[in-house]
Amino acid sequence: MRVTHLGHACLLVEVADRRILIDPGSFSSGFEDLTGLDAVLVTHNHADHFDPERVGTLLRSNPGATVHTDPLTAEKLRDEGLSAVPSRQGEDFAVGDVTVSPVGELHAFNHAAMPRIPNVGVVLRAEGEPSLFHPGDAYDGEPGQVDVLAHPLNAPWAASRDSIAFVGRIAPRVFIPVHDALLSEVGHRMYSGHVEQYSGVEGLTYVALRDAESATF
Repeated sequence: MRVTHLGHACLLVEVADRRILIDPGSFSSGFEDLTGLDAVLVTHNHADHFDPERVGTLLRSNPGATVHTDPLTAEKLRDEGLSAVPSRQGEDFAVGDVTVSPVGELHAFNHAAMPRIPNVGVVLRAEGEPSLFHPGDAYDGEPGQVDVLAHPLNAPWAASRDSIAFVGRIAPRVFIPVHDALLSEVGHRMYSGHVEQYSGVEGLTYVALRDAESATF
C-alpha cells in the first residue's frame, strides 16, 4: 500500500490496483494533475475542509471515479451538478478488491452555521494488503484493529481526547500525522507533547508525511 499526503487531511491511497483519494477538499498539492482515480471519499463537509467548486474541478478530471460521502455532502455535490453515493455507518462498499467501511455518526456542531456535521471516518481493507483507518472526525468510531492510522491529530481538541488510549486500543503498527498544522513550527509547539507520546508508544512505528511525500507499507 502506497500512501501520499497531498496536504492537510488529504491522502491518495494506492492499494490492490486501485487509486483512492480521501478528503479532496482539503489538499494543497497535486490538484491539477491528479487523474486516474477509482474512487473519491469525502469525510468532511464543513467549509474549512470542503469546497464543492474545487472538488467539482477534480471530479470532472476523473469521470471514472465514484464519489462516496455522507448524505449532506452528497446533496451539496448534487447542487454542483455532480453525482455522489451517500455512505452511512455500518454500510460497507467495494472499490474493486478494496472494502471501504464508514465509521462514525452525524453529530451537532456550530448549530448557527450548520446544524449537523458528519462525524465520519473510513477504513480500507483488501485481502493480503495492510489496512488503513483515516478517521476524519470519527474519533469515537470503532474501526477494529488496523495496520495504519492516518492523521488522528487534526485539531487540538482531538489531540487531547485520550488520543494515546485510542491508538493503543486499535493497535496500529504505523501512525501517520498528515495535518499541515502539526508539521509547522507553531503546530509543532502545540502538539509536541502528543507527538513525543505517540512516538514513544511501544510497538508503534511513527511516520511524519509532509505535503507531497509518500510512504509504502
